[in-house]
Amino acid sequence: MAIALRLSRGGAKKRPYYRIVAADSRSPRDGKYLEQIGTYNPLLAKDDDNRVKLNEDRARYWLGVGAQPSDRVLRFLDAAGIMEREARNNPQKAEPGEKAKERAEEKAEKAKEAEEAAKAATEEAAAEEAATEETAVEEAPAEEAAAEEALAEEAAAEEAPAEEAPAEDSGEEEKAEG
Repeated sequence: MAIALRLSRGGAKKRPYYRIVAADSRSPRDGKYLEQIGTYNPLLAKDDDNRVKLNEDRARYWLGVGAQPSDRVLRFLDAAGIMEREARNNPQKAEPGEKAKERAEEKAEKAKEAEEAAKAATEEAAAEEAATEETAVEEAPAEEAAAEEALAEEAAAEEAPAEEAPAEDSGEEEKAEG
């Protein structure tokens, strides 16, 4: 009979509470066990003393008779200084899965296409601005000449006496009627 030191779940739905037990490795997780050697309440704060309670003497006894601790129980035993836990090295732990890599590649391609489209749009806009500036430069002398003519007409109108201006307007109206 192989003995395991493991967690046996109790408590309510979404409110877990675990017993640290010595049990036959073939028995169900929450089934019959040989002895309860501690408790674990994951809902308590990590620095709380009541989070993990462990009977060290009984844990040492079960380890002495060949009981194998589960990974989680081994962490508790290491924290209590009962049994040394070797650090594990998994260099692929943080590496995303295949589907996540595919999604990342698709996202990168879409971003690259969008970037290229934005770059092409800015180049087109720059080309249009350059073309409008060239036409504006060509139209500018004509606009300046028109502005100078308007200023000259305004100056001539100001020089003429105010009395003559309405008379001319009334004469033009008569010609338009006749």
